[in-house]
Amino acid sequence: MRRLPSLNALRAFEAAARHGSFTGAAGELNVSQAAVSRMVRLLEERMGFPLFERRANALELTDRGRALQPGLTGAFDAIADSVERVAAMRDGPVLTLGVGATFAVRWLIPRLSAFHESHPDVEVRIATGGAGAPIREDWTCALLLGDGHWPGYEVEELFTADMLPVCAPALARTLRRPEDLLSATLLSVSHWADDWPHWFASAGLAPPAVKGLSFSSYAMTLQAAADGVGVALGAQLYIADDLAAGRLVTPFALTVPMGRAWYLVSRPARHREPGFTAFRDWLRAAVGSPDSEKKRPPERAPTV
Repeated sequence: MRRLPSLNALRAFEAAARHGSFTGAAGELNVSQAAVSRMVRLLEERMGFPLFERRANALELTDRGRALQPGLTGAFDAIADSVERVAAMRDGPVLTLGVGATFAVRWLIPRLSAFHESHPDVEVRIATGGAGAPIREDWTCALLLGDGHWPGYEVEELFTADMLPVCAPALARTLRRPEDLLSATLLSVSHWADDWPHWFASAGLAPPAVKGLSFSSYAMTLQAAADGVGVALGAQLYIADDLAAGRLVTPFALTVPMGRAWYLVSRPARHREPGFTAFRDWLRAAVGSPDSEKKRPPERAPTV
């Protein structure tokens, strides 16, 4: 059983500590200044030591008051957040989906309206993180790029991550053969630094000694390629819309498997949740539909 001082007294102290005055705390708590002062005094009597040094025009926290205030502020913030989350909850199923930012922007979000139309009762919450972000406990499932090895989770392969060079049309006109990339500005993703060496090895070439530009995400890398900064390696899943619109082109059709794919990652305990089953079934259908980009890119990509 918890033996706590009066919560009203703790609230009065915490508010007075943040505002530096009983008057400011009284305005926040919608009580009188005298009521705040009395509650703080009772708390000090209960604890057996002063929390404030009361001066003529200000309050100053004692050492023990300074030690107490941060924990109370964090606790009251956590309570407020919990109450807000519960108040915002809907009666229907909730799907909290962990996904990389680039995958969300370039594939998932343009298709979410189709999921919502078929499952309007499911509330979708998107949580993004980098490639190294851990799977959070509050996620229903995740769409992650990797080698399929997530111990303790169920994994289902969705799309392979075969890569091919892409760049702006003007730059592509200067590239006639794969060897021309040895003198081009190469754009890479920092956490996939081996992609270009792997592609060059598959093309029978030694990678260039001079490094190009590195970015922290595929989204930035592909944007730089579209802006003519250099040549990037793009997964068909990420570049299909840009190829169709002509923002990016593929100077060479050599597509190289990178040994990784996008997976649906989930805990078995979540599999009976209505939000998960609805999303998994919709996702399987979307992966297999004609306009969803097949798991593997076409044998020959558009070229200039």
